[in-house]
Amino acid sequence: MAVATKTLQAKTRETTSRATTTPIDRVLNWVAYIVLTIVALSMFIPFIFSISTSLKSNREAGQPLTIKGLFWPENITFDAYHKVFAADIERWFLNSVIVAGLVTLTNLVLASMAGYAFARLRFPLREVLFLAVLGTLIIPDQLRFVPVYLIERQLGLITRNPINYIGVVLIIAVEAQQLFLMRQYFLSLPRDLEEAAKIDGAGHVTTFLRIMLPLAGPALAAVAILAFQGAWNGFFWPLLILQSQDHWTLPLGLFSFRGQFKTDWPALMSVTVAAIVPILLMYVFFQKYFVQSVASTGVKG
Repeated sequence: MAVATKTLQAKTRETTSRATTTPIDRVLNWVAYIVLTIVALSMFIPFIFSISTSLKSNREAGQPLTIKGLFWPENITFDAYHKVFAADIERWFLNSVIVAGLVTLTNLVLASMAGYAFARLRFPLREVLFLAVLGTLIIPDQLRFVPVYLIERQLGLITRNPINYIGVVLIIAVEAQQLFLMRQYFLSLPRDLEEAAKIDGAGHVTTFLRIMLPLAGPALAAVAILAFQGAWNGFFWPLLILQSQDHWTLPLGLFSFRGQFKTDWPALMSVTVAAIVPILLMYVFFQKYFVQSVASTGVKG
């Protein structure tokens, strides 16, 4: 009897939802789907162009572009990839993995701790400090590179030694947007969990590590994606800090294929394709958590 009642209620809700959807609404939905599909497909055109150009010869890449040549080369060749892998790209790739991995780790640790503190703890000038942190978002890197460079030179971080990596990591060890993301997510969590932990005798550290942090998985995934992408594609600070070609990251190595009078476009695009693959893989595996986190951070302010 209970099963039949639930089935009848479900059918009633389905019939009601169908009745409230008018033909005009269905047409507008289809138009929206078509427009969004076209926009989504257009986003892939630059990536398809990069792959197509990386499979061309230098002669074909220098010819005027046609519609067919945009998506498929006349004669497929892998000479550009052979040239790139012979140019120590494995070392650049490893350097990017080291820098992006360290930056991602520091942002996960520091942004989660600071975000919880700004969201839940009460301390003097909390709001003022948070506004100061957000204010750093409007300051471009080009306005602060001179004092940053002088400070790191005084600390001995601008050298040709492997410690050179630390100079880049320290600059972006925690970013304001990651801290803001974690704060907003912690604000969206109910306070009942903390109050229950407080009744059981848990302090702030225990509550953060055992209750709040495990619940912040979607936000941590979003922070990991954003931090990794920013560090992986970073060009300005590695160009300023990394003094040796052995320490170059992929963006710096990619720039080396662009000459003053001639650009090796197939080789340049092959490095671009290799640099995009890790970012694509991260989005494929963490897309669900990223969307969930972004949707949750707008609940409270």
